[in-house]
Amino acid sequence: MSATLLIVHHTPSPHCQEMFEAVLAGASDPEIEGVQVLRRPALTVSPTEMLAADGYLIGSPVNLGYLSGAVKHAFDLGYYPLLDSSRGRPFGAWLHGNEGAEGAVRALDGITAGLGWAKVTEHVIVSGKPAKADLEACWNLGATVAASLMA
Repeated sequence: MSATLLIVHHTPSPHCQEMFEAVLAGASDPEIEGVQVLRRPALTVSPTEMLAADGYLIGSPVNLGYLSGAVKHAFDLGYYPLLDSSRGRPFGAWLHGNEGAEGAVRALDGITAGLGWAKVTEHVIVSGKPAKADLEACWNLGATVAASLMA
């Protein structure tokens, strides 16, 4: 029986896409066994898919200092179905912006704390063009959360 890792992302820019691809590569590393990785754009992920997942990776641009509307929409749709059903599930997140991400981090931390999710590793927060070290941090984020689901 395999665990399911759901990647919920909003990738409207080339920089967000680069980070997403690095997270996906880490989560899909062949050394991580028994974990099925599903990826869904934030505007199309369903509460049913979120409920069925065993862990989560969340990716968002930081727009005007906050999570993207798409990622917030995914949480709004899934919040009550997930509220008592997903406590303790592992998650990680990456954020990309061109200015401060404090508001986005505060929102993300508040939502996931309310859901009772377990933060497996620090968020990856990148401003501007992702450097090689930023993309390595994204890869490590994906691999760490996926590895936490190995049986």
